[in-house]
Amino acid sequence: MLTSRMFLKRTRAGAVVKVVREHYLRDDIPCGAAGCRLCPPRPAGPGLGLEEQPSGAASSLCPGPHYLLPDTNLLLHQIDILEDPAIKNVIVLQTVLQEVKNRSVPVYRRIKDVIQNPEKHFYSFTNEHHRETYIEQERGESSNDRNDRAIRVAVKWYNEHLKKIEDEEKIQVIFLTNDRTNKEKALEEGITAYTCEEYIKSLIANPDLVDRLACVSDEGKEIESGKIIFPEHIPLSRLQQGIKSGVYLQGTYRASRDNYLEATVWVHGDVEENKEIIIQGLKHLNRAVHEDIVAVELLAKDEWVAPSSVVLQDDGQIEDDIENEEEKEKSLKTSVNKDMLRPTGKVVGIIKRNWRPFCGMLSKSQIKEARRHLFTPADRRIPRIRIETRQADTLEGQRIIVAIDGWPRNSRYPNGHFVKNLGGAGDKETETEVLLLEHDVPHQPFSQSVLSFLPKMPWSITEQDMKYREDLRHLYVCSVDPPGCTDIDDALHCREVENGNIEVGVHIADVSHFIRPGNALDEESAKRGTTVYLCEKRIDMVPELLSSNLCSLRSNVDRLAFSCIWEMNHKAEILKTRFTKSIINSKASLTYAEAQMRIDSAAMNDDITTSLRGLNKLAKILKKKRIDNGALTLSSPEVRFHMDSETHDPIDLQTKELKETNSMVEEFMLLANVSVAQKIYDEFPEFALLRKHPAPPPSNYDILVKAANNISPFFFLYFFPSFQNLEIKTDSAKALAESLDKAESPVFPYLNTLLRILTTRCMMQAVYFCSGMDNDFHHYGLASPIYTHFTSPIRRYADIIVHRLLAVAIGADSTYPELLDKHKLADTCKNLNYRHKMAQYAQRASVAFHTQLFFKSKGVVNEDAYILFVRKNAVVVLIPKYGLEGTVFFEEKGKPTPRLDYNNEVPSLTVEDTTLRVFDKVKVNIMLDASNIQHQKIRMVLVEPKV
Repeated sequence: MLTSRMFLKRTRAGAVVKVVREHYLRDDIPCGAAGCRLCPPRPAGPGLGLEEQPSGAASSLCPGPHYLLPDTNLLLHQIDILEDPAIKNVIVLQTVLQEVKNRSVPVYRRIKDVIQNPEKHFYSFTNEHHRETYIEQERGESSNDRNDRAIRVAVKWYNEHLKKIEDEEKIQVIFLTNDRTNKEKALEEGITAYTCEEYIKSLIANPDLVDRLACVSDEGKEIESGKIIFPEHIPLSRLQQGIKSGVYLQGTYRASRDNYLEATVWVHGDVEENKEIIIQGLKHLNRAVHEDIVAVELLAKDEWVAPSSVVLQDDGQIEDDIENEEEKEKSLKTSVNKDMLRPTGKVVGIIKRNWRPFCGMLSKSQIKEARRHLFTPADRRIPRIRIETRQADTLEGQRIIVAIDGWPRNSRYPNGHFVKNLGGAGDKETETEVLLLEHDVPHQPFSQSVLSFLPKMPWSITEQDMKYREDLRHLYVCSVDPPGCTDIDDALHCREVENGNIEVGVHIADVSHFIRPGNALDEESAKRGTTVYLCEKRIDMVPELLSSNLCSLRSNVDRLAFSCIWEMNHKAEILKTRFTKSIINSKASLTYAEAQMRIDSAAMNDDITTSLRGLNKLAKILKKKRIDNGALTLSSPEVRFHMDSETHDPIDLQTKELKETNSMVEEFMLLANVSVAQKIYDEFPEFALLRKHPAPPPSNYDILVKAANNISPFFFLYFFPSFQNLEIKTDSAKALAESLDKAESPVFPYLNTLLRILTTRCMMQAVYFCSGMDNDFHHYGLASPIYTHFTSPIRRYADIIVHRLLAVAIGADSTYPELLDKHKLADTCKNLNYRHKMAQYAQRASVAFHTQLFFKSKGVVNEDAYILFVRKNAVVVLIPKYGLEGTVFFEEKGKPTPRLDYNNEVPSLTVEDTTLRVFDKVKVNIMLDASNIQHQKIRMVLVEPKV
């Protein structure tokens, strides 16, 4: 059956055209019930449909067999309930699914996953195309009211349809809605309807499910005092007008890790001034949560403040002690130099909430048998959340997940609900799960639909694979990697050619041969963006069959590669460059140490060793050229754990030692990336995926310049005969590189490393971008006019896109629409930048957790340290032996506070009569502070100088 709608539409040119929309209705759409003989069989596909005898949880309200049918708002807000294993046999209407998709893509994805889970028996019913459940919108009826009516019509149809099934016990369809009007209308029409809370509380065997109910209304669950704490949020329509007229600014809200009463809003758009706005104080923060999109009103200039140097953690147990908060706010406002004042504002409204489920721990109420408790998130940037639970005794000491439901004006903290128990705090598996969830690292096992696109085993190279490839199996190719590396992306060769020049090849795993555009494997790799390396675990971007086997360039097996081959003279000047898809057979998989040993050993002169020596010699010339060109050699303390083979606990901790061969491999990877970047940009000036590193604004270097200019006098007395020896110039990368090279002292060799570590902190983040959407290509750190990532496609999705572009450029593969769509490429870059940033944070969190495990068994350790940063009430120190950074606080609960004098100009902190400056050498005691089980931390106490 065909129904059609006709309406008139005015075009841009002013003409009026008639538009006819055809809507096909069918009577062969199955109801999904397994016992139904009236409907045609369900088409094959994921999910098993509704059970013949619904098994779900037993309900005191509905003792008979029943299916559930939720409306849109219930599905949007109570998805945590619907995902619970106890809830089965749910009908999801097309009307509801479409509305959810329009309103929340994350919830839409979650409900689609549930529908595909065969154990849940959720069924998606296409009511908008069923002849008996489709309805037209009536005159004067809103879209929302029409959809509510469509849902009620579908419930009535289901109940009448199921009555016709000849079973002993009739199955009923229960309508679940939290909309009071919709429920009243349903009851008037003879439909059995309940709110979600009514139904969940009726489940006899699942009382704990009540804890997972979302508190939908912001006004719900208000605290008894009713005292208004926060200003009202301006409605969205007025906010949008204000943003258009320039009264308000729109931006992303970033809470501070160190100070819960301070945040920064990064303003969207191309505004030059007021790009970064400081928000200080509880009322000005006005219920915004980290990563929300907010509207901000700038304060008058006489109300502007400087970023606070105070470290403040919200660890008070009293829920609504506002007077105490006001005292803390006063401590932020100290007299500062006018030059340090920054644009300051207040949050006036929320444009988009970016709430997610948060990991953390329950802070159990002191009141006996209380149901209301505070939840403390693991991420210090997230406020504490008030939840109601009957399971407080069980959940105490456990890592749990909680979701925020709303934040009323009269509540110090947002309201939320319990979602899931992850396991005991401190347990290695639980803590790893927490850090993966907190850093939004996709880590679920690869789905069957993804795995179905892998090559069938046993796999071998076919004649078709060789069609556009060169056979390079005769070359003495080898790989050089860290010990234990199984995902070998790259291999190298070097040989002298007949004309006396040198041929050098970089051979990269041809991952794009196995991952074809647009399939489920490609989409999953694009979503993950990068492999994440934790201390004891690797979260692969691509399935293990590819990462550790078919794409890994292991020795003595034939592998598909993408090769970049140069002809160079002995001065490492490139004479010719060519790119080709190839087949290689690596002759050796070496570690950095093994490669170094071969280069250094006079007894070894085989082909691989000769190749390595040639590569090493050229790499040194290439590195010198880069550095002469202004490339920076920066430093960051990296640590390596030695694990106990049985317990897998760290038994030793030391900084990673870099060998000459590390640098050798790095130089040729950089050269390949630059060569490929130039090639794909020449071929696709609008669609090349490139990587840039913006030059830092001069203000970023303030801390480095101040630190270098104000090093303690005793440093100069012993190490620098004249003050001029240590001057950091920051007007260009070359000037900075040269001044860092000059800042050497034979008596204090670690000073140069400290300066380079501090310089690293001044840098901007390198990012991926689409060449057609930007005109600044420069890579500041590498002093290169153009750069990309080509050399690690097993672990970076950006490299896969670059491989596809290069393959099209050399005629080795065909293009596809998304590859040459700069807007799609820009979106891909945005996701990749986010995933790379989160992977870095997850890796640091993993190192921090394993460091805690290491010191847990060590007791108190006394070590030399150097001051990196000076704060108002603390100093941040670096311990070279462990590559470990930590904060020494001078204010402790229950102890008298020493006299503190902070000088921002130097910067220095005087504790009683002892002055501490950046780069001062000190001695600290290191121990594990486990007093707060959630935020266990390495505690450091100053031993020398004594204060």
